[in-house]
Amino acid sequence: MNFEKILFSVKDKTAVITINRPKALNALNSEVIAELDAVVQIVEANPQIRVVVIGSDKNFAAGADIKAMIEMNPEQARAFGFTPTFNKLENLSKPTIAAISGYALGGGLELALVCDLRIAAPDAKLGLPEINLGIIPGAGGTQRLSRLIGTSRAKELVFQGAIIDANKALQYGLINEIADNPMEAAMKHAEKIAVKAPLALKAVKECIAMTAKTDIRSGLEYEEVAWSRLYATKDQKEGMRAFAEKRKPIFTGE
Repeated sequence: MNFEKILFSVKDKTAVITINRPKALNALNSEVIAELDAVVQIVEANPQIRVVVIGSDKNFAAGADIKAMIEMNPEQARAFGFTPTFNKLENLSKPTIAAISGYALGGGLELALVCDLRIAAPDAKLGLPEINLGIIPGAGGTQRLSRLIGTSRAKELVFQGAIIDANKALQYGLINEIADNPMEAAMKHAEKIAVKAPLALKAVKECIAMTAKTDIRSGLEYEEVAWSRLYATKDQKEGMRAFAEKRKPIFTGE
């Protein structure tokens, strides 16, 4: 499948996705989201892909395309929304890493929030400034940001429409790391993750996601079931045998 608004490639076992609207600072629009949706389905269906990196060497994504949104009515705004695609990306069975350079604002930050890890350049600018436009974050910003950094910090940022730098983002727990070259750092993380057992990685994502959906007792029960089911996999046997034999395991996702 050919894409125009995003760049998609696979290096070793890592899929790399880049929004390709440099003149618009990689602002998101319906075409970008449609192509991203298609890529997510391709990645999910390809067992050779173990990790996903989303980012660019310049701007991550400077929000949504505001000019296209000005005259929308509520029904059109709902249809324009990014939530269904972002949910698919969040629920992807494979780890995802956002490599943030330049602007990650509005929908751009919401895209980063969907990812499992976030690495930012020293000059990165992050925020949810929708309040300045008379609206609120509409693609998971209020929900995911609150769960990540706490409701008080989230309210501070969203109420003010504040844009923060990488140092404050790290202080708040919004990002995992600051790196001079976020794409390079993300690929190094991906390389380390890609050699791990895919089914175990999927189980980890599912179990951690449960913390936002249920109480700890139910979460522990879910974890126990997920843990025990892995003993029916070839990867579990390979991992433990490799440990006993003092060699590196080779996981196949089976």
